[in-house]
Parts: sequence; C-alpha cells; structure tokens
Amino acid sequence: MAKKTPLRQCIGCGQPMEKRALIRIIRNQEGVIELDATGKKNGRGAYLCLSQECLAKAMKSKGLERSFKMQVPKEIYEQLSKELTEIETQ
Repeated sequence: MAKKTPLRQCIGCGQPMEKRALIRIIRNQEGVIELDATGKKNGRGAYLCLSQECLAKAMKSKGLERSFKMQVPKEIYEQLSKELTEIETQ
C-alpha cells in the first residue's frame, strides 16, 4: 500500500502542496515567530511556498495573522523575506 504524502496549504497562494515543498513558519509558546527549516519544532505552524511572491500575498491577505490569531509585526515579514531570499539563492 502506497504511503500517503501529507498535503499542506500555502497561506499565500492557497494551493495545496506536498509538505516537503513548502517552508514552515511557527509561533512558539512565547509568541516568537520564526522559520522552521526542519519542520519539527514545537509550535503552531503555517506553510508557505518558497517564493517572495507568496510571502507578499500572505502579507496582503494577512494569512499569518489568521493562522496565528495574533498581530504580526512588519519586522517579522522583513525577516522572513530575508531568510526566504537566502534559501532561494542556495
């Protein structure tokens, strides 16, 4: 029997994709929002395509705010954008 691959929805474009094709963003118990490259850190997770375009869409539609049920400061988006750029250039 074939193993099912977990699907997650991108908070930017809304497309369901394989979990491994997306990057996980978490909010931990202290309320800190960060990228989770391993996908195994504890915390509330949201998934995003590996593109600046989807991050921009998520900012516009307030996808992170909805996922984490809290206000997300502009600095967090800037930090995520910088980290995404680093990942894209690798």
